[in-house]
Amino acid sequence: MKTYIGIDLGGTNVRVAKVTADGQILNEVKSPSYALEGPEKVMTNLISCIHKIENWKECSGIGVGVPGPVDTLRGEMIMATNLPGFVRYPIAQTLQTEFGLPTYVDNDANVAGLAEALVGAGKGQPVIYYLTHSTGIGGALVVDGKVVSGKNGHAGEVGNIIIDRHRQKYNHLNVGAIENEASGTALIRIGRERLNPDIKSAGEVFALAKAGNAVALDIVDKMAYDFAAMCSAIAHTVDPYMFVIGGGVTKSRDLYFDKMVGYFKSMVHTGMQTIEFAIAELDEPGLIGAAMLPISHGK
Repeated sequence: MKTYIGIDLGGTNVRVAKVTADGQILNEVKSPSYALEGPEKVMTNLISCIHKIENWKECSGIGVGVPGPVDTLRGEMIMATNLPGFVRYPIAQTLQTEFGLPTYVDNDANVAGLAEALVGAGKGQPVIYYLTHSTGIGGALVVDGKVVSGKNGHAGEVGNIIIDRHRQKYNHLNVGAIENEASGTALIRIGRERLNPDIKSAGEVFALAKAGNAVALDIVDKMAYDFAAMCSAIAHTVDPYMFVIGGGVTKSRDLYFDKMVGYFKSMVHTGMQTIEFAIAELDEPGLIGAAMLPISHGK
């Protein structure tokens, strides 16, 4: 069976793994990413990590997942908030020159979605839409085993979708952007406003809801409705066979998931109510999905 190098490159750490075509992690190396020391330091360290992978020369390609939109044709980041200096840095070309292996780069949410589409909850589905419901909200459209990144690499940046233009302005995102209304970060803000100024996590809001707190239950209900509104907007555009949802917020899915699906069905055409919703299955979608990038390009 073919093997691939998957790289999860973040602002704090970098992880490199040798992964089989069916998503089994065989060997992994982890290191600080040294992001604040600039691209040359980051890449020198990354190359060193790859050399530590056992029998890396046997691999058929390299895939890299990074935090931010990517020009997937060039293998370069378009924005690099967590990796200073990496805008238009030739990540793919640098690694391909060093190792002689075909190399591809994409956004970390996109590669997670690719993993779930190929070897996770969406396996076998022609069109899946992956959503990460965590500190923020992101997404990835995967069609026939390939991520659709779009002209500017921003396809899947669904956190900026407006679900209600009558909300408040909080940051660089649109007024009423779903990430500002239904993410884990949003739940903390709303919990502090409506429950207790000392709320420190979305988990605390969910715990209060589970205990029957009426305000917390209302917060969770509104979150489910808003998230469903975003899914409705996506569904009316791409009509996926399945939504696959991952991320930390889904740990409390027993309190909102079925309700969210119910709201979704009330917002879409009758014929679209058969779209499935599934919870992401993989423990390491970032690493596995990065390794899947060469596969999605036929390598």
